[in-house]
Parts: sequence; structure tokens; C-alpha cells
Amino acid sequence: MKPMTNAAEAESALDELSGLVERLTALLAQETALVRAGEIRNAAAMEPAKQDLTGRLIAAGERIKANAKFILSAAPTRCAALKSMQDTFRAVIQKNMMVLATAHAVSEGIVRRLSSELTRKAAPQTYGATGRTTAPSPRHARPLAVSKTL
Repeated sequence: MKPMTNAAEAESALDELSGLVERLTALLAQETALVRAGEIRNAAAMEPAKQDLTGRLIAAGERIKANAKFILSAAPTRCAALKSMQDTFRAVIQKNMMVLATAHAVSEGIVRRLSSELTRKAAPQTYGATGRTTAPSPRHARPLAVSKTL
């Protein structure tokens, strides 16, 4: 990677990074809204764009990191603005991760309840020595096939 030698290069690199952060922030906010609305299929369709932006953001970040001292001296105000933008980006990522974790936990709970209900229905209903129904035996467990295609 060629070191930066003038302020115009530093400004250009900061513009590129800022633009990528803004676009990825908007994309993550949109994904969060879709998952909250239960539109998982539409949210999943955003994955290729998210991967592309993330890859480009990492590459731009590496370029900035490699020239950090020069960029900080050439454009200190822009660096401060970028830090503020990163804080906003971090908050959006955190919100997105919470929504995705909640959706994952809910779907896992549904699958577990469905599995236990299928096992319960497949097992004979018997009473134990205490007069209460016994838990289904694991040998009556039925396999559950789940399609990961949304």
C-alpha cells in the first residue's frame, strides 16, 4: 500500500470511509427494521450488499490505519467527525445484533417446543407410580427436519 503524501489523498480516503460507514449504517438500520417487522426473507436478501460494503469498509479502514499519523495531521477536524460517525455506527450495530439475537432465540424456542410436542405425541401416555404422567422416553423422539431456506 502506497503511503499518502498530500492532504487531498487523505481527504479522499476519509470521504470514501465516511461514505461506506453511512451506507452500511443505513443498510443495518433497514435490516433491523425488517427483522423487527418479521420480514426475515427480505432482511436475508440484503446479505450480499452487506458483505460487499463490509469488505470495502475493511479495505478502506486498513488504508486509513496504514496512514493514520499523516491523515490525523492533514485533516484533524475530519478525523473527529469520523469518530462521531463511528460512535453512531457502533450503536446501530449493537441494536442490530440485539434484534437478530432476539429473533434467533424466538425461532429456537419455537423449534424446541415443536420438537418436544412431536415427541410427546409419539410417546404412549402412561402414568408413573405417583399417579402423574411420565415424561416421554427419549427413544420415542422423532427427528425434526428444518429447512434453512427462508
